Amino acid sequence: MHDYRERNLIGYGPNPPDPQWPAEARVAVSFVLNYEEGGENTVLNGDPASEVFLTETPGGAPWVGERDLSTESMYEYGSRAGFWRILRIFDERGMKFTSWAVGRALELNPAAGRAMAEAGHEVASHGYRWIDYRDFTLEQELDHMARAVKAITDSAGVAPVGWYTGRFGKHTLEAVVKHGGFLYSGDSYNDDLPYWVRVPTDQGDKPFLMVPYTLEVNDMKFAVAPGFGIADGWLQAMKDSFDMLYAEGARSPKMMSVGIHCRLGGRPSRAMTLARFLDYVASKPKVWVATRRQIAEHWKKVHPASG
Repeated sequence: MHDYRERNLIGYGPNPPDPQWPAEARVAVSFVLNYEEGGENTVLNGDPASEVFLTETPGGAPWVGERDLSTESMYEYGSRAGFWRILRIFDERGMKFTSWAVGRALELNPAAGRAMAEAGHEVASHGYRWIDYRDFTLEQELDHMARAVKAITDSAGVAPVGWYTGRFGKHTLEAVVKHGGFLYSGDSYNDDLPYWVRVPTDQGDKPFLMVPYTLEVNDMKFAVAPGFGIADGWLQAMKDSFDMLYAEGARSPKMMSVGIHCRLGGRPSRAMTLARFLDYVASKPKVWVATRRQIAEHWKKVHPASG
């Protein structure tokens, strides 16, 4: 276990621990639905400029002091249509996902959080705003964290136990531990398995569990370069990633994360591709489709913090 502020280029090395997934699963698949619509940059939220990130027209410049109605409209598709399509696709197959839910987004559409919770999905926190937290102080992060937790609790009916900022800052993990109530953080991209870190606090060092995320097969690559041009490219990437991890899982099981955005993966062509991949996963034996909370609780039981 290392101080989270220090780089660790070694990790588990050539002999990672056996996660002992339930039912001897060879891979744990974690689907993540990023619910961000309404929490992005806009003067309506008090921001200096409009949003330019992860839309159907990448590469634009922010409109300073003005609303970009076209971009806002693209985001609105996610909450108005894409979200409900994705929810239906998962529910038809009896599969559960974790949602990285932005607090402000659920304040503007609390029905989304309620629908996810009622369907048995995990509603985790994606911060209060979908913005860059690089320059936030610890106090500012704690303030936003409290707002995010309240918004999710009010919407979903239960407080989040998972945290993922995405564009996190140097105080983010310290704020997560200081706030309390969180089981894990997903603000890491450096492994195929969960791992423990040591977080210095006023009360001494605290162990905390990281459940790494990945952008490898994230649908965000439809909106950044180099990325996916057609939906079949996404399907091939997901299948290749799954097949590699599934093969490795015969001797060394891992976990796989698939990131989805309502306004991107929720579009019809991509939603059809997502459905095909869900069916592909369901066709394989010894696969555990789990929420990140389930993965974290399992890891905590099988590989508790030590040292």
